[in-house]
Amino acid sequence: MKNPPISSKAPLDFGSAATGFLFVALAIGVPFGIATSPSIFRDGDVSWQVAAGEWILKHGRIPTADPFSFTAAGQPWVATEWLAEIVYASTFRLAGYAGLATIVAAAVIALNAMLFFYLQRRTSPMLLAATLVMMDFVLAPFALARPHVLAWLPLAGWTIALLRAQESGNPPSLWTALILVVWTNLHASYPLAIPIACAIGLDSLTKNGWANLREWMMFGLVSIVALALNANGVPGLLQPFKISSLALLPYIGEWHPSSPRSTPYFFAVLLAGLGALLNSGIRIPVGRLLLLLVMLALAFVHVRHQSSFIIVAACILPTLWPSRPADAQVPSWLLLAALPLLTFRAVVPLTPPESEANPRSLLSAIPSDLRTQPVFNGYPFGGPLILAGIRPYIDGRADLYGDAFVADYFGILGGDLPAFERAVQRYGIRWVMLPAGEKRLSQAIESSGEWRRVYADKIGLIDVKVPGPSRPRSNDAPDPSPPPASAAK
Repeated sequence: MKNPPISSKAPLDFGSAATGFLFVALAIGVPFGIATSPSIFRDGDVSWQVAAGEWILKHGRIPTADPFSFTAAGQPWVATEWLAEIVYASTFRLAGYAGLATIVAAAVIALNAMLFFYLQRRTSPMLLAATLVMMDFVLAPFALARPHVLAWLPLAGWTIALLRAQESGNPPSLWTALILVVWTNLHASYPLAIPIACAIGLDSLTKNGWANLREWMMFGLVSIVALALNANGVPGLLQPFKISSLALLPYIGEWHPSSPRSTPYFFAVLLAGLGALLNSGIRIPVGRLLLLLVMLALAFVHVRHQSSFIIVAACILPTLWPSRPADAQVPSWLLLAALPLLTFRAVVPLTPPESEANPRSLLSAIPSDLRTQPVFNGYPFGGPLILAGIRPYIDGRADLYGDAFVADYFGILGGDLPAFERAVQRYGIRWVMLPAGEKRLSQAIESSGEWRRVYADKIGLIDVKVPGPSRPRSNDAPDPSPPPASAAK
C-alpha cells in the first residue's frame, strides 16, 4: 500500500538564511556541545584504547597477544578496533585530551551533517530538525572518546548509500563496499552491514523489479569480500560473535538490557517516534520494517545497540513521511562553519575532571616502589593504569580475561576473601587500588590485619600488604558477601 499523498497545503518556506541557521544550529552547534562535554572521558576504556594506539604506532604492527596486563600477559588478544585506536592515539600525541575531544566532535558533527544533507531534499525542515534532535538525544549518553563513535559514520554512510541506490532503482556502485573495509577495521559493529544491505536490497528488488537480482548478488559478494579485508584475519571477523556469546556480559554496563530506568532518553524518544508514526499512517516497506524491528530487538537486549538503532531509523523513517522539503537547500560548503569550533577545541588545553576513569591524584599517590609490583585494581581503574604504564590485574578488555576470571574477580570485589587470597598467592599481589564505593573488599582485607591503607580520596583508595607473617583476622571483620548485582561500565 502506498504512503498517504503529500498534503496540498503550501509548505512552510524557511528561506535560505533560516535553513542555513537550522544547519549550523543542529548539525554543528548541538553535536559540538554534546561531543565536547567532559563526560566523553567518563569511561576508563578511553585510556587503554589510547594506550593500544600508542603501542601500535610505536611497534608498527597490530598486537596479537596482550602487552598490558600481568594476569593475561602473552595470551591471544584480537585488537578489533585498531584503526580507531590509532586515530585516538595520534590526536592524543598532538593535543592530549583536547585532541580526543576534537576527534569526537568532528565525528558527531560529520554524522549530523551527513543526515542533514541527505534528508533536506527528502523531507520538511521541521521533520528534519525533529529527526536530528531525537537522534542526538539518544546518542548523547553514548558520546565517548571511544571507537564506536567513529563507527557511527560508516554505519550512516552505508545505510544512506544503499537508500540512494534503492531510490534510483539501480544496485549500489561496487565502490560503496569500500566503506566496509574501513568499518571492519574500525569497530566490531560491522556485522550490522549485512542485514542493512539485505533489507534495503529486498525493498529495491520488490519496488523496481527483480531484473537487477544478479547485480545485487554481485554487490553482496563484493561486500563480503570487503568485510574480510580485516587486518586481524579470521579471528577479527569472528571476534564480535565471540564477545556476544560470553557469559560475563551481565557484569558490563553496555551489555545490560535496556530499561526505562537506566536509559530514559531512549524510551522517551522511542515512544514519541512511535506516536508520530501511528499518527502519520505511513507504510514502511517490508525489508526496512524487518530491519528496524530486528535492530530494535537488539537495542532492547543490549544497551549498546541503542545508538545503532537510532542512526538507522533516522536515515530511513523521515524519507517515508508525507512532507515537502524546503525550496532553499543548504550548500555543502557551509560545513566549513565547524572549523573555528574544532580549531578552538584542539588548541585550548583540556583536563578531564577527576573520576574513576581519570583518577589523577590516586595515580600520583602510588608509591614508586609499588608501580612495578602486581596490583589488584578496580575495574574502571584498569585503563588509567595501562596509560600510566602500570600493568593491571584487569581492565575493560573483559573478553581477553574470559568468563571464569571475570566471575572470580567480581566475587572478590564482593568480599570473597578466600578467592582474594588465592589471587594474592598466585600473582604475588602487593597492593590494592579500589574505587571509593567498593567497600566490601577493602574493609575485609584491612580488618584481616594483613593490609593497611596508605592513601584515600573521594575517588578511591590504596592498600598495601603488610610485610612479615600473617596476622590473625579481626573478630569484627565483615563476612564475605556475594558479588554486587551491578557491575562496572
